Amino acid sequence: MTNSWDDFEQRVSSEEALHVDSEPLAWPPSQAQQLRLAERNANTLAAIAALEERRADIGEDDTPLMQEMLRMDAKLTALVDIVNHLLVPADTLPPRQMLRFNAVGALLPAALLPPGEALLLRLHFDVCRSLPLELPARVERRLDDGRAFVVFAPLSDVMSDAIERLVFRHHRRKVAEARQLTD
Repeated sequence: MTNSWDDFEQRVSSEEALHVDSEPLAWPPSQAQQLRLAERNANTLAAIAALEERRADIGEDDTPLMQEMLRMDAKLTALVDIVNHLLVPADTLPPRQMLRFNAVGALLPAALLPPGEALLLRLHFDVCRSLPLELPARVERRLDDGRAFVVFAPLSDVMSDAIERLVFRHHRRKVAEARQLTD
């Protein structure tokens, strides 16, 4: 077992069906390409965080101000959905694939891998389909169950923390949904 596999297994990860695709990538990615991707990914993660937090439960405050904020939130949600549908219609998105990921790497169906050992993995989140998270990765291991583990190119601490926060929010949401089903 490699250190990156152990690190991946020990961290909280998000397992979900996302619109995901990949394309071959020269390894290692150039410095310029890594900087370009880091900037785009920082913007994508910030947008996802803002949209997900905006949709968070505000509580049961029934003051007129809170009611107006909830109406504004509903309008903004509708506007974001309209923009997402216009920019990236559902039929142009790649198919959903079940995968598990965190800031170290991803465990994904081997059929998703392009030829070669390096790829650019694109994750499209429902809250912001038009801005994919694009992560350069290389295949580290292929599992017997038809999945492959890819490790991401080294991420800055800021980028790694942002992905970890995203994963934690998604994990927390799944736990909350599971609790609601058992109640």
